[in-house]
Amino acid sequence: MSTKERFHHRLERSRALSVNNWDGEPRADQRLGESAVVDCGWGRLLFGQTFTDPRAVAVALQDERPGKRDVALYLRDPHVVLSYAPQDLFLDPSHTFRLWLERYQSCHRRPKGFHIRLLNSFDDAEAIQRLYISRRMVPPGADFIWGNRMSKVLSYWVAEDEQDGVILGVVNGVDHTAAFEDPENGASLWALAVDPQAPYPGIGETLVRQVIEYYLARGRAFLDLSVMHDNANAIRLYEKLGFQRIPAFALKNKNAFNEPLFIGRQPEANLNPYASIIVNEARRRGIGIEVIDAEAGYFALVLGGRRVVCRESLSELTSAVAMSRCDDKAITHRLLKRAGLRVPEQTRYEALDQAEAFLSKIGSVVVKPTRGEQGAGISVDVRDPETLEKAVAAARRVCDVVILEEFVQGDDLRIVVIDFQVVAAAIRRPAHVIGTGQHSVHDLIQAQSRRRRAATGGESSIPMDAETERCVQASGYDMTDTLPEGAYLQVRKTANLHTGGTIHDVTAELHPKLADAACGAARALEIPVTGLDFIVPSVSAPEYVIIEANERPGLANHEPQPTAERFVDLLFPQTVFREEFS
Repeated sequence: MSTKERFHHRLERSRALSVNNWDGEPRADQRLGESAVVDCGWGRLLFGQTFTDPRAVAVALQDERPGKRDVALYLRDPHVVLSYAPQDLFLDPSHTFRLWLERYQSCHRRPKGFHIRLLNSFDDAEAIQRLYISRRMVPPGADFIWGNRMSKVLSYWVAEDEQDGVILGVVNGVDHTAAFEDPENGASLWALAVDPQAPYPGIGETLVRQVIEYYLARGRAFLDLSVMHDNANAIRLYEKLGFQRIPAFALKNKNAFNEPLFIGRQPEANLNPYASIIVNEARRRGIGIEVIDAEAGYFALVLGGRRVVCRESLSELTSAVAMSRCDDKAITHRLLKRAGLRVPEQTRYEALDQAEAFLSKIGSVVVKPTRGEQGAGISVDVRDPETLEKAVAAARRVCDVVILEEFVQGDDLRIVVIDFQVVAAAIRRPAHVIGTGQHSVHDLIQAQSRRRRAATGGESSIPMDAETERCVQASGYDMTDTLPEGAYLQVRKTANLHTGGTIHDVTAELHPKLADAACGAARALEIPVTGLDFIVPSVSAPEYVIIEANERPGLANHEPQPTAERFVDLLFPQTVFREEFS
């Protein structure tokens, strides 16, 4: 670009309505003939600066399709538009950020473990759809995404894991110039989503940089984006990349999806993710909510004359007897064995010599407290007497009664059964880190823990305890060692989510024999809602052992399976018909 061209561009930018000269009418050469609306799949993007009548914006917004989330942006007079439909619209509590692309500073650091590319297959579109659902965002629909793969207006980029091809992140770009010959020559970024279980750092930043560089290469003047005012981590990232706040405001519809944005903070906002997913589904159906104790996850759902108290997925429909059967792992084991289901060999700890004899017979054992949850006090793959003694001591800190169980090699499979039907199945993988060639094992674990806490609302992190250190040392490393670049290191043996494990949906691949065994176990325990923990060689094979039953399974993290929906169906079956046809 010549000096004259750069001067002309800066002069035009200085007169642009959206930043430095927002308070006036558009110049004659900026007037647009037709109101611009872009369908993004998750909803429509209404370009407010192209509407000449504020009432027309309000009318267009109210024409939102069911299940979508329209946004009207770049409104010069949002308060006036709002005045035409105050019962239906609200001012979105998001900030608009802009990056002038001529100021962009590129980064020469290459991402490690993943790469960014454009959408190129229908499988990509389906993976994007699943990712949006898992992040509780309005999904565009795989058919819509694939149908727009050649669009000049919409573009999709994905972050792909170089090891297994899994889609780890996605972002959507909108070219304003292609959409409506935008005189300001802009573009915008929407619907950035990253898999919360992705093992690599920097995926979100790399996706944003890809969008920036794409529109920079096409000669666009700026890139805009919208971000919630309290999303501090995202705002920190955007400011690091050079984005600046601009005085652009958006309006949205008062729909069920947007409800948390316009009703203010409610008592249920303090509930953890496992309670919130149920409460949100109940609210969507018009069921009343009473928060009894947010810290412990207690709430009541009320509809008509029916009131059901829950603690997350544990409700009054689960009897005290059924709960006690699941609470005591030894009793669970005996009942399932009597029902003809396959369980590993097990014994109660009586004395160290008796435990060592069992270890000698089995070769490798799991040591765990007979009562407990969230993986507390469990040691897996214990092979020698010294480790056995330490494992027993760790389990006794959780419960006086300790059991030793045959260690079975295989995948850790959680099957959620509601009303004696399988609703979801997921492989749970133990916490692990990927080496950078620069950071110690200790630092990598801490970084991965921070990512897991941020992705799960604080529910998942890797404990820096003796069990983690034991697992690291068993793999031939010390906590202070630098892990080679690309090296995979498993740092826990258990796959529990609360100890940093990840969960991956396999419902569609589940072998019928495994589904039958899970339903049989629920019936043997006489429990209407349970999470059964299996060890399997493969989810598509019939072989299994059942190691535990959970009376309060976490229903979050199983997207796209309808765990919360089926739970509310169980509690309030009269709402099912209404939901299907509303």
